[in-house]
Amino acid sequence: MHKSGYINIIGNPNVGKSTLTNIFVGQKLSIITHKAQTTRHRILGIVNSENYQMVISDTPGILKPAHKLHESMMDFVNMTFEDADILLYLVEYKDHMLKDSNLFKKIKFTKTPLFLVVNKIDNIDQTKLEIEIDYWKNTLPNAEIWSISAKEKFNVQELKNRIIDILPDGPAYFPKDQITDKPERFFVNEIIREKILINFKKEIPYSVEVITESFEEEINIIKIRSIIMVERSSQKGIIIGHKGDAIKKVGTDARKDMETFFNKKIFIDLQVKVNKNWRSSDKQLKRFGYNQK
Repeated sequence: MHKSGYINIIGNPNVGKSTLTNIFVGQKLSIITHKAQTTRHRILGIVNSENYQMVISDTPGILKPAHKLHESMMDFVNMTFEDADILLYLVEYKDHMLKDSNLFKKIKFTKTPLFLVVNKIDNIDQTKLEIEIDYWKNTLPNAEIWSISAKEKFNVQELKNRIIDILPDGPAYFPKDQITDKPERFFVNEIIREKILINFKKEIPYSVEVITESFEEEINIIKIRSIIMVERSSQKGIIIGHKGDAIKKVGTDARKDMETFFNKKIFIDLQVKVNKNWRSSDKQLKRFGYNQK
């Protein structure tokens, strides 16, 4: 008998959803930084075996929307309640409140098999962990409670094994050689955006979106041309930097990661353009892959 199912991970920003997704899949699909709003899309990572297929759904961290981009990000989160076969609610120590109380009610009263997963336990002692587990036993009595450290890979394989145990019987949803639902250009965009999140401060990373205009794969090299969109001219200057130093560093860092991801030499041409108020434009958000309802 073959098992399959959607395992959807939700939680506040920076609790480790993307790290856990990448470990489950065995490859870096979701970008990771210490900054909130790193994940903007719903990304599916597909774990295949002869007898099962796990479809891991990484989602944006839950927040109160400040503009239409945030609203679209929360739409991705809400979608996970509709198709989940197993729901993973990821928290860390004393992370007791979701930014959206209605979503917490959905979690509390869900009929879907629910795992409450306390992450980052390498940062707390045993006494604090026991208090935390007792809190969640009382708060979510319908949940199976687990404690892990995704960063240290502690108890993650055991959690994965338990998920496989309770996967429902069913056919594979995707071809067995597929590891994600996203196209190659999506990962180019995400790798570039990760480097911007790492290299720039304040509002700059949150005002940026990346679109790849060309992706030409040859035998020994992939030639890529990507556009970094910003909302204001002043941001364009910061991204480019003095004599182009800043954008050159982004390109170099991104190229190294892409060569690992695609296992080929990469040539990348980066341009910066101003796209005013794109985060509040339905038309532009749709162009960037949001507003998919």
